[in-house]
Amino acid sequence: MTTSPAALRLLVQCPDRPGIVAAVSRFLFEHGANIVQADQYSTAFEGNGAGRFFLRVEFETAGLDLPADTLAARFAAEVGTPFAMEWRLSGDHRPRVAMMASRTDHCLLELLWRWRRDELAVDIPLVISNHEALRADVEAFGIPYHALPVTNATKAQQEAAIRTLLRDAEVDLVVLARYMQVLSADFVAEYPARIINIHHSFLPAFAGADPYGRAFERGVKIIGATAHYATHELDEGPIIEQDVVRVTHRDARDDLVRLGREVERSVLARAVQWHIEDRVFVHGNKTVVFR
Repeated sequence: MTTSPAALRLLVQCPDRPGIVAAVSRFLFEHGANIVQADQYSTAFEGNGAGRFFLRVEFETAGLDLPADTLAARFAAEVGTPFAMEWRLSGDHRPRVAMMASRTDHCLLELLWRWRRDELAVDIPLVISNHEALRADVEAFGIPYHALPVTNATKAQQEAAIRTLLRDAEVDLVVLARYMQVLSADFVAEYPARIINIHHSFLPAFAGADPYGRAFERGVKIIGATAHYATHELDEGPIIEQDVVRVTHRDARDDLVRLGREVERSVLARAVQWHIEDRVFVHGNKTVVFR
């Protein structure tokens, strides 16, 4: 479900305690908001004491008695601070998303197709690659393409150039659509929980390079894909979405690659969609995802 132009989203996480939902809903009601969707979760249900509370509320703004910025200030004073909330209002800004890919096109083209069909409500100011291979495909969508080759000797300079491009484009989210380079810790730290990577295995199995080859050698019966937020630790970031497909002894390595690519495309697309709709909350090295 996407948000209508006349709606906003309130995203909250805080220590769990009684009265949070009542306070939020009362505040919104008193200021003329009409709640159209609400999701909540508490880690207290996991048996970890009082727990952490997560809340996503989508509400119509036509009847508001205050401008959004004034509403936010009032919410901070009357609800946010008393409940020690980390919170934000969202939905009044179309996300700007940069795509990064190497030579493999299936994940990138899936996202571009969805964007062209208005299924992905974002602006894509640029695509960045370390190869020229995808230029014609990307430019056919009318999107600027930047090829920045890299070697071990030039990696630092290449990454600095990428970060400049992203800053100049005022990017909100970076999607690694099979970008086969490891990002530095400084790069990742600049976009905390705002870099989504697709890994072509069902993590934590077969992290790192050539997961299909290692899966084939191991004779697995299930292969999968994992979309996760990138962190300074390779393939260890909070997982957003995963899926699998069954394989058999009759499948060659190339069959695993072909079947896996279908899963990769859908898993990454769902993760990006949920992120831009503010359905993903990061909690430590885990996520809460309100689908």
